[in-house]
Amino acid sequence: MIDTAFHHSWLFVLVWGLIATAIMSTVTEGAQMLGISRMSLPFLFGTMFASSRHRAQVIGYILYSLGGLVFGLVYVGVFYTLDYSSWWFGALMGFLHGLFLITVMLPTLPYVHPRMATDYDGPTSRRRVEPPGPFGLHYGRLTPTITVLAQALFGLVLGIAYAH
Repeated sequence: MIDTAFHHSWLFVLVWGLIATAIMSTVTEGAQMLGISRMSLPFLFGTMFASSRHRAQVIGYILYSLGGLVFGLVYVGVFYTLDYSSWWFGALMGFLHGLFLITVMLPTLPYVHPRMATDYDGPTSRRRVEPPGPFGLHYGRLTPTITVLAQALFGLVLGIAYAH
């Protein structure tokens, strides 16, 4: 049961949304640094708004963190609406969110990203960012696994935080 006033506060949601986002980012960016995956979602988001790689990285981390806060609000909204939260339910939500990300959002990204090539047209002087391909596999064969597991971890953290 969710009944404490603190669990209903915006501060609680924002703090735990940032913590969950930081943990998820550490997993995905760590996987990239270790060569397990070549995908960096902050970089992909940033290159939508900046052509400079350095500026794109900074903008991307800001956008990624804000996105984590928004998704944290969505997850907590679901917990609050159902009046239920647990580690496994949060992890399940994150797992499903991750599946949606790799099956729907990543393949769609080249058609809305101004600097990303498509699988059909290839790179141009303006569109130089490699497309993720199906399930993000163009960025490495473990990219889908890392992405879904990181999203599940995001949900797990929020599920645990909101359950207590």
